[in-house]
Amino acid sequence: MTCTLPLTGDDPADQLLEDDPLALLIGMLLDQQVPMEKAFHSPYDLRERLGGRLDCVEIAAVDPAKLVEIFSERPALHRFPGSMAARTQAMCQALVDDFDGRAEQVWAGAADGPDLLARLTSLPGFGTQKAQIFTALLAKRLGVTPAGWELAAGAYAEPGHRSIADIDGPDAFAAVRAYKRDMKAKAKAKSES
Repeated sequence: MTCTLPLTGDDPADQLLEDDPLALLIGMLLDQQVPMEKAFHSPYDLRERLGGRLDCVEIAAVDPAKLVEIFSERPALHRFPGSMAARTQAMCQALVDDFDGRAEQVWAGAADGPDLLARLTSLPGFGTQKAQIFTALLAKRLGVTPAGWELAAGAYAEPGHRSIADIDGPDAFAAVRAYKRDMKAKAKAKSES
């Protein structure tokens, strides 16, 4: 069986991303300042530390200090376990408040691409770029293609290896990292000129 989301290098963690929309959203939320594989594996580790289930109602309601402990347990779920525990909890609370506690409602209920982008950017920790990347990931990897998704996703809708949305196997990580390095170098050169 071919995995649609081969984002971690670990079959059970990848399967969780496919099976659990909350895991996929948490992985995307954590995808900053850590390797992509680590960010997307952390929902699996979080689920294990929470007793074998991810539930946004439970995560939203847990004592914040306890969630920080869970994120900080070695190996930590993120380079910044305290702030990312708080951000995860805030995102889960937004899912409870605005999407009936169901992560998939963020995209299943979207009228079109711009609405999807607006729904994603309403979540704590999802700025425009992260929301565009997630929009592209939904379309390219999971077939969630509301009208206008390409415009909403911007450059991330284009072919190539620009982001996590373009990871289709182990070799794609190097291509995405090379693209990111190139973009950073161009941005640095532009700021210095």
